[in-house]
Amino acid sequence: MSENAKQMILTYSQQGCELRERFFQDSAELVVEAARTMAVTLARGGKILFCGNGGSAADAQHLAGEFVNRFMLERPPLPAIALTTDTSILTAIGNDYGFKQVFSKQVQALGDQGDVIMAISTSGNSENIIEALRVARDKGLITMGLAGLTGGEMAPLCDQLICVPDKSTPLIQEVQISIGHLLCRLVDYYLFEAVQELQPYMASMGEAPDGN
Repeated sequence: MSENAKQMILTYSQQGCELRERFFQDSAELVVEAARTMAVTLARGGKILFCGNGGSAADAQHLAGEFVNRFMLERPPLPAIALTTDTSILTAIGNDYGFKQVFSKQVQALGDQGDVIMAISTSGNSENIIEALRVARDKGLITMGLAGLTGGEMAPLCDQLICVPDKSTPLIQEVQISIGHLLCRLVDYYLFEAVQELQPYMASMGEAPDGN
């Protein structure tokens, strides 16, 4: 291995470690709040919708799979849908209405009041993400965002926003999937390991999870 190649690896690794550590030191509570909201939504019979473009589309599918199958805990499947996976739907909407609506029309069809939509983006400025969040708000979904820097145009459309403070798309995405894994872990924790911690939030909505 050349010294230049080795130094590239070590520099990139250091930058990633520093960003990850800084983010979680500063923003751990935002991750907890988002996971709690997801857990309450699922306990009330709602579902989680995920959307994103490119690498963020892969993250959307990844996280939906963790909910529907399992993460680390053996537990019942949890309802989650990645709006990035059905090529017939995506191409039909893209062909007839344009790429801007590939997620928003699915939100119209599949989203119910009280569900959560998690929009994943590094820039926060993708038109189809913005449109999906607008439709979600109109339908009464809880809008969440995973973004870079300050969230871009999606920021004012998100009830809960988690921003990774960096300009590097690869580093942002690496922290975002760590956030996603922690959301999966914390949702399992609230629903199946520490139901009592979720009860005050459920009680405020007139319901309580049974822990089964």
